[in-house]
Amino acid sequence: MRTNQISFRIRYGETDQMGVVYHGNYAQYLEMARVEWLRDLGISYKQMEEEGVMLPVISLSIQYVKPALYDDLITVKVFLKKKPAVRIEFDYEITNEAGELLATANTVLVFMDMKRKRPMQCPAILLEKLEF
Repeated sequence: MRTNQISFRIRYGETDQMGVVYHGNYAQYLEMARVEWLRDLGISYKQMEEEGVMLPVISLSIQYVKPALYDDLITVKVFLKKKPAVRIEFDYEITNEAGELLATANTVLVFMDMKRKRPMQCPAILLEKLEF
């Protein structure tokens, strides 16, 4: 299993009038964690796109446990549990500074050949860097 995490503080503009993070912002938090997960492997989304590979999200599921609030320092942990093939699936845990679970999530993305606009196998460079 390959994991990584990011931490950041909730900004005022990400919340509603009650100071609670708007639910739609969680998708961005998950993307931030995925991007850094890849970067930690030495690969960037930009590099993949320059090589003709896109990674569109085909499934997104979030289970909200407790609200994230304005000025909270949150941590998004991302987990890759299965070896990717045409699809790559990530699980997430979002916690606050006190270690309380705020949400869990899952995303599934597909490797897409940008020229052909068709699904493709996981790039060899990514498979080489993963430890399964």
